[in-house]
Formats: sequence, C-alpha cells, structure tokens
Amino acid sequence: MATQNVDFFDSPTGVVPLQNVAIRLHNDDSVVIAKVPLQPGTVLDTGSSRIPLHQFVPSGHKIATESIHKGAPLRRYGQVIGFATQDIALGDHVHTHNLAVQDFERDYNFGVDVKAVDFVPENERRTFMGYKRADGRVGTRNYVAVISTVNCSAHTVRQIARHFTDEMLAEYPNVDGVISISHQSGCAVQIGGADYLLLQRTLAGMARNANIAAYILVGLGCETNQISDLVANYALSNGSSNHLPPSLTLQTEGGIRKTTEAGIAAIKELLPVVNAVQRTPQPISELVVALQCGGSDGWSGVSANPVLGLAVDEIVRQGGTAVLAETPEIYGAEHLLTRRAINREVGEKLIDKVHWWEDHTKKLNIEIDNNPSVGNKVGGLTTIYEKSLGAVAKGGNTPLTGVYDYSEPITARGFTFMDTPGYDPVGATGQVAGGCNLIVFTTGRGSCFGYKTAPSIKVASNTTMYNTMVEDMDLNAGQVIDGVPMEQVAAEMLDLIISVASGQKSKSEAQGVGEDEFIPWNLGGTL
Repeated sequence: MATQNVDFFDSPTGVVPLQNVAIRLHNDDSVVIAKVPLQPGTVLDTGSSRIPLHQFVPSGHKIATESIHKGAPLRRYGQVIGFATQDIALGDHVHTHNLAVQDFERDYNFGVDVKAVDFVPENERRTFMGYKRADGRVGTRNYVAVISTVNCSAHTVRQIARHFTDEMLAEYPNVDGVISISHQSGCAVQIGGADYLLLQRTLAGMARNANIAAYILVGLGCETNQISDLVANYALSNGSSNHLPPSLTLQTEGGIRKTTEAGIAAIKELLPVVNAVQRTPQPISELVVALQCGGSDGWSGVSANPVLGLAVDEIVRQGGTAVLAETPEIYGAEHLLTRRAINREVGEKLIDKVHWWEDHTKKLNIEIDNNPSVGNKVGGLTTIYEKSLGAVAKGGNTPLTGVYDYSEPITARGFTFMDTPGYDPVGATGQVAGGCNLIVFTTGRGSCFGYKTAPSIKVASNTTMYNTMVEDMDLNAGQVIDGVPMEQVAAEMLDLIISVASGQKSKSEAQGVGEDEFIPWNLGGTL
C-alpha cells in the first residue's frame, strides 16, 4: 500500500505517517491520540514500525502503540492513566471497554521539582485597568451585590437587582452592575456545623471579593443563618466605610414588596459612592485567577490546559496569583503537585485533602472514578487518572505556594490550590469567595459556564467545537493541534485576560450568564 499524506480534517485510509493523524505526548506512553477519525484497516507508519488499526477510533481517542497484557498499566503524559481490563493488542482502540482504574502507589516527594521563579521587576510588569480598593486589593469589576442569607429571600434579592437595568445605571458609568447572590441553603443546618460554617465563609468571601464595591444583606428573619451572626463572625463592613452593611429581613420589613422597595432604596444610596471609584492602571500582580475546566475532552490536556498553564506561569512571573481547584479532578496526579510544593507542610496539606476525599466517597458509597462525565468519555477521556493528568496542566510549572480550604481567603501569591468538589459552579464559587477576581475556564465539549461576580473566559480545546460554539467561546486553543506554537496561543490568552480584566466583556458575561452559578458547597447535612 502506498503511503499518503493527509491534513487534519481527513479521515484517511491505507498507510499514513503517524505524525499526520495522531499525537504522541511522551516517549514513555503506550498510546497515541487520534487527531482525526480513523477507520479500521488504516495503518500508522511510525518510521520504524507500523501500527494496524483494528477498530474505528474517534478523534481525541487513544490507540495502543504496543501489546499490553491484562492488569498492566497504560501511560499517557508519561504517567499511569489506568490498567488494562483485558489483553490489548497493538493498534487497538483504548477506552472504557478495556481500561479502568485500580489503586497504585504514587511517589509523594515534596518539593523536589521546585524551581526558582524569574520574577519580572515591578517597574516592568504589565498592567490592566482595575478598581483599587482601600485595602490595596484590585477588582476587575465594580459591582453592588444583593446577598441572600437564606433561600427564603432568594426571590427578593433577584427582584431588587433586576430593578437596576442598564438604562437606569447609565448615569453611573463606573458601576458595572447590581448583581444578586442567592442560593438554596441557610436553614435546616446545625449552628456551628460544617454546612453552616461553609455557607457563612462563602457568603462572607463573596461580600469581601475585590469585585464587590458595596453590598446589602437580605434574609427572611427566622432562619438559622442569621444576618447578625454572619456580620459578627466575619467582621463584615461595607466597602471602605467600615460601617455595617445595610441589612433587611422580609419579616421585619413586612413582606416581599416592602423589602424589595427598601432594598432598592438602599442600593440607590450606595450607587454614588461606588461610582466614585474609577479604573486606573494596576499591575497584573493584582490578578487572582481561578483555573477551571468543564466538559473536558481528549484534547483538553493537550491544548487548552497546557496553554493556560503557560499563561499562569507568566502571571506568576509578574507577581500574580492563580488558584487551581477541584480535588477529585487532580486524583491520580496529585503527586505531580507535591513535587512542586514549596515545603513539606504545603505538600502534606494537599495529600490530606486527597485522603479526605477518599474517605468521603467511601462513606457515600461512590467512587472518585465516577467523576468523568458521559461527555468526557465521548470526547476521549477514560479514567479519572487520565482526566486529572490533563487537568493539572492548567497549573503550569511554578512552585505550589499554598493549599486552602473551600472559600478560605487566598493569602499566598503565586500558584496555589483550593480544596473543592469537581462540579464546576461549586468549585468556582469557592475560588471566587476565596478572592479570585477573574476565571479562565477550559472546555473540550463546549461548556457555556459564566459567573456574575467574576468574569469567566471560555477556552476551547479544539477548533471544531470552537467554530460550532463561537458565540460562547472566547479563545480557540485548538490552534495548537492545528500547528500554531503553544507559546503564541498562550500570549494571545494573556492579552485576552488583561483585556477582560480591564472591562472587556467575556462571551458569557455579554450574554448575562452567571446568576444561577453561585452554588456553595453543601455536604448534605440538611435537618
């Protein structure tokens, strides 16, 4: 059979050079990734050998480059992604039918891969147009928030926020909007219990986020999560005034209509104060970027996530902060992060979080490997190990400087980690409550995620999905698979981050997405 050349979009037959239709990510890998759909009977020519394909292999899926015995490990990224559940022949499609997780020992070395960061001098750092607060933090947005302490006041806080239309806010050009923050909790929990503490810490973190210039609190009145306790427990004050935030309850005001009117009046008093703050040039060291991925596919760990990792490395070099999260989605790859921990304490804290999740899932009779979704698997991902190895690429290569509990304030600079579930809105809520003022969200299948409090930049892992969902995607990292240098796309991403931080609306932000994505972590102790 004659060798034929193909481009990225062909579905070839016959003998084709492997590099034309597939990607080998590491010399130690036992699989390659198909760049295009490949038909059975196609033969991949490596230059020194040939790999006959026995089944149809979709784009983004794996092909065995060697014979693998049942029970043996398979590697991608040079790391274990699972174990063969049956004998796998050279050229077989590797997926859920023949690959699964099993326990294996990870080498939890601490700090052995820490490299000194070549920080950019302060006077040479790039800038964005941000809102500087009295305490020195900088917001990428200038919002007034209406915060519900309990689900019983959720409708009311939305009514208050929706009163302030773009037309009504036109006379306040420095106010980016009035937003509502509502949720499904706040009562039927134990005072001082885990869910109570999580909710209060998260609500307080949202109130104190640098993107929130001022806020009011709205409750029902008889709930467990009392406004007075929230304010006292977290020493809440409104903006730079050091005054207690305006607080309303439906039972005291006399119902929904009267509380809505009182809330509107309170916001009107805050608007001139918030409008007095203007965007000014600020170093990007003041960015605190939440790293998120959702609807991942087989390309996420090849293009979008490592591109984001390069952008994160530059943000850290410039003195900024990035926050990786979603502990169930680093499972099987956590040893790569402990190697970058600045000290043993940081590394061990991360491992403690991993062990907590192992115990937590056992108590709930679920498996962490259930994390990969239907769409993840259709897109080429098979096990949680494989998904996690791609996910950690978002964190780049700089030292891990801190590990934080859910919604805990992020105080360290550089690359950090927050313990959150893998469910995107719950994870992002913790990160933003911890202080993130911008989100970068990578996706392979096409997540339409947005977040009201912090602008969310959507990054597509492949060109096909980007073109299909261009109205929702901010950046096409699939250019990397098409041959554009990764460094070039990372530079494009950093420029976009700076533009959005300076006020340019992301695609989800322009569509008003994000009101329903505030979901605090609830451990399930509802009474």
